[in-house]
Amino acid sequence: MIAIEEFRARGRFVPTVDGKVFAIASGKEDAGEPPVLVLHGFPTSSWDFADAIELLAPRRRVVALDFLGFGWSDKPPELGYSLFEQADATIAAAEAFNLRRVHLWAHDMGTSVATELLARRERGLLPFEIASLVLMNGSVHIEMAQLTLGQRVLKSPLGPLFARLNNRRTFKAQLRRVFARPPSDAELDAMWELAAREDGPARFPQIIRYTEERARFRRRWIGALERFDRPALVAWGRLDPVAVVPIAEQLAREIPGAALLFWDDLGHYPQVEDTARVVKDVEAFWNRVRLPPP
Repeated sequence: MIAIEEFRARGRFVPTVDGKVFAIASGKEDAGEPPVLVLHGFPTSSWDFADAIELLAPRRRVVALDFLGFGWSDKPPELGYSLFEQADATIAAAEAFNLRRVHLWAHDMGTSVATELLARRERGLLPFEIASLVLMNGSVHIEMAQLTLGQRVLKSPLGPLFARLNNRRTFKAQLRRVFARPPSDAELDAMWELAAREDGPARFPQIIRYTEERARFRRRWIGALERFDRPALVAWGRLDPVAVVPIAEQLAREIPGAALLFWDDLGHYPQVEDTARVVKDVEAFWNRVRLPPP
């Protein structure tokens, strides 16, 4: 995987009303295809997609950002870390790179940010068009999710204490459990270093509240999926112990005309566990998308 410092050097910081977000653009600007806008998951960062970006760059432009509270982005203690704030940050990054039409590729928490972008699209509040949507291993239907022990403790009154006690060893142990093909210790160390920047683990109890928003704003977000009128792919690591298979099946039923793809031997992080296969399958979906006139 690309070293985190090299990945950082390729990006830039985008100002938002809530702080600076790290964002990176790679690949051909004149590729003739909409750029890919990547939305990562909790508790990691856009670096999860570093190798996928590298594979796509010869053919497509890819833009990725670290949400507020993640990776290289700011982690202010006073922020609420709502999915609405993360959607604002995503729009700021898209505007900074002059994105007008995108293939939206979302993983884990990013899938819920994606649904808020769809809700804004319905209301004429999104400054770019969505050519297609890929949702990957996210607990959009939070009532079906099998949250890890660590996630449940973070949501409890013990969350702040648990977050303070979190360290490299416990972080890696918890993360390793959601992989079917765990990454190397070096990759897990890099994930920890990005998460730990600027007292990042102390923000986890605030950030994890996004799971409650998934229930509170269910009709806004599921409704936007039910009315989505562009091509969609629900692509899932079948061995994910958190965002379980019934969530993928439910999403595929709800999104009109959505395709459903399972990777039978992959877990919660398909793009890390088998980057080449995931890129091949997702790009094959994009190649089938017929674009309306701009």
